[in-house]
Amino acid sequence: MFEVGFSELLLVGVVALLVLGPERLPVAARTLGRGLGQARRAMNGLRAQMEREIDMPNLDSAPLQRLEQEIRQGISLKAESANGIVPATGVRENTP
Repeated sequence: MFEVGFSELLLVGVVALLVLGPERLPVAARTLGRGLGQARRAMNGLRAQMEREIDMPNLDSAPLQRLEQEIRQGISLKAESANGIVPATGVRENTP
């Protein structure tokens, strides 16, 4: 992806030395190294998680579809009873 040669690295090092100074450069390099290490570990973890998700067997979707239907029926019953329509239980609401 990034093809960085020795001359580019040397230029970045000289600029960093001029900007940060010799006292803060080791601390900045250590912090940068730790950040890159954490990013690399996070990417490896994400890659492993994606590979596990891809390798999972297909789940049976029938229980999920039944649950979705039950939820949709419950929502429609609540909407009907809120509009004054008799609920599915057959009990009328007292309305003045």
